[in-house]
Amino acid sequence: MFLFNLFFNRLMSYGRLTVIDAGGKIHVYQGEPTDVFPPVTIRLHDRSIHWRLPLRPAMTVGESYMDGTLTIEEGTLYDFLALVSENLHRMDQRYSPGEHAFAMVRLLQQWNPVSSSKRNVARHYDLSGALYDLFLDSDREYSCAYFATAGMSLEEAQRAKKTHIMTKLLLRPGQKVLDIGCGWGGLALSMARDYDVDVTGITLSEEQLKVARLRAEDAQLTGKVHFRLCDYRDIAERFDRIVSVGMFEHVGVGYFQTFFNHVRDLLTDNGVALLHAIGRSAGPGVTNAWIRKYIFPGGYSPALSEVLPKVERAGLLVTDIELLFPHYAETLHHWAERFAKNRASAAKIYDERFCRMWEFYLAGAETAFRHQGLMVFQMQMAKNHADIPRTRDYITARERC
Repeated sequence: MFLFNLFFNRLMSYGRLTVIDAGGKIHVYQGEPTDVFPPVTIRLHDRSIHWRLPLRPAMTVGESYMDGTLTIEEGTLYDFLALVSENLHRMDQRYSPGEHAFAMVRLLQQWNPVSSSKRNVARHYDLSGALYDLFLDSDREYSCAYFATAGMSLEEAQRAKKTHIMTKLLLRPGQKVLDIGCGWGGLALSMARDYDVDVTGITLSEEQLKVARLRAEDAQLTGKVHFRLCDYRDIAERFDRIVSVGMFEHVGVGYFQTFFNHVRDLLTDNGVALLHAIGRSAGPGVTNAWIRKYIFPGGYSPALSEVLPKVERAGLLVTDIELLFPHYAETLHHWAERFAKNRASAAKIYDERFCRMWEFYLAGAETAFRHQGLMVFQMQMAKNHADIPRTRDYITARERC
């Protein structure tokens, strides 16, 4: 138990965590007292966790919760993960750009050629559609909502997100729009319906493609919206507008330049692009090992310092950047509450282990946005300034209409 106690004594500088080990012995780790985080007690049911947890904490905690060999005795799963996240944040273990060996490992983890990208996407987005219906809004928006005012429902915030994005795209009737990573088609359908534009939506998920095409038929928009099973690297047409929401996290560091070069080549001379993606506010890092294995293989949320140089080298102008800090945490909180209410239905679709995995994913993601510096950025880009208003007032003005 030496490594076990050393690990928790080093970790817990803030709040109180009680651990009941697999032999029933109680260990209390007390840091600086706080009223912000409630005390948490966890129980371990497998002696191997005693040595595995200090060596691979992220993977061991996640897998042990999935297996039921780590249970929460006091507080909630979110309370536990939030307390740990806050303490990790205080340890200030950030990636140093000088760690070349680490950078090489990270590139290998995000090796995303076309074949791998499709396989990685299928691991998450080709899950049963019935699962996503249990916790997403009615439009199946699976990205950060925009809580423009306090007290918004999830449905209202997701509509506000689409409005915010469409406003920044400066859409006009008759334009050709490319939606990279179109999901189940909600944004593409809204753009065609609200702005009379012609939209091509691409996805690597066969399940998403089926649903998106059915939705276009039901909305009688098949003449205006065209969904394809296609990688962004295989598109050759030019578009007046390009938008990508929640897809860039799957591109991988080694492919950032390729992505922005394609955006440049696909945009018309007066075109505008909008990228909505998760980012890191504390500089480059690495994807959590458990998340990488079980939720988003090949995924990575970058720091802006990793993104902006690639945009510049592609010859694109960054015409606006907005950082959204609390919005995804609120979105995930809504998703977690909805999933909890429908947990029995999720267990019928999959099983209890899957439900615990999904609970851990949603709670862990929320804590990452609240306590570990994750945020969402919206980056507007263009080839020139001709089509961009002089001030940002147009955003507020259009959204008030």
